[in-house]
Amino acid sequence: MSKGFLVLVLFLFSPRADAGEVSLEGNFIQGGLVIGKTEPGNRVELDGKRLALSTDGRFLIGFGRDAPDQAVLNITGSDGKSDRRTLNVATRQYKVQRIDGLPAGKVTPKPEDVARIKADNAGIGRVRGLDTADAYFAGGFIWPVTGPLSGVFGSQRILNGKPKNPHNGTDIAAPEGTIIKAPSDARVALVNDDMFYTGKTLMLDHGLGLTSVYAHMSAILVKQGAMVKKGTPIGKVGKTGRVTGAHLHWGVTLGRTHLDPALIAGKMP
Repeated sequence: MSKGFLVLVLFLFSPRADAGEVSLEGNFIQGGLVIGKTEPGNRVELDGKRLALSTDGRFLIGFGRDAPDQAVLNITGSDGKSDRRTLNVATRQYKVQRIDGLPAGKVTPKPEDVARIKADNAGIGRVRGLDTADAYFAGGFIWPVTGPLSGVFGSQRILNGKPKNPHNGTDIAAPEGTIIKAPSDARVALVNDDMFYTGKTLMLDHGLGLTSVYAHMSAILVKQGAMVKKGTPIGKVGKTGRVTGAHLHWGVTLGRTHLDPALIAGKMP
């Protein structure tokens, strides 16, 4: 999926010691993640919103499912002078996915389940509100598990005949019990053994507002607050929550913006 969209852009700012050069590397497409680097202490803004900056000058840009085809990057040096660049963002066409055979109560929740769902969402929201200054993600990403893709990012989902929100992650089919590995260095930010929709659920904090979620697992192998390295076993594939079969739902967000994990991880081995 990422072929043709992985782009390295090197912007050379005016030759001032306080600004220097800025590099941007990643997927300039809806659902894509771009990793930038500038001089520590510079002010970085995208479309007028200030971006978090690590101590070594790294920052992240995320383009959501329906991001516009252009964004404006503005970087201000310590002397107050700014340099603006327009980023072109490729647009995508998304699939429609129909899933039938789900329990009716998992598609249209009963009134008694609504409070539980709200509590689940609040926990997820707290993690997505993190803004850790460390760039744990700097070592790159791998696939947490390999197998056929049973669900792709951005697809419009129709569940038991009812249109629902677009799919905000990647589903990877694998036998129950298959080991799930941390795709990048991270801190374990959430462990929940029984969420209404996602069953056994784990979330990782990769730094600078970048988080990831692992759902429907049969087992969670790490504790909340632990630091994990890329490739560390973190859980096992399962079929808990709202599912029709064993698979891993893998989602990645930058703040509240959902990104495409398949673009971030690149070609599956």
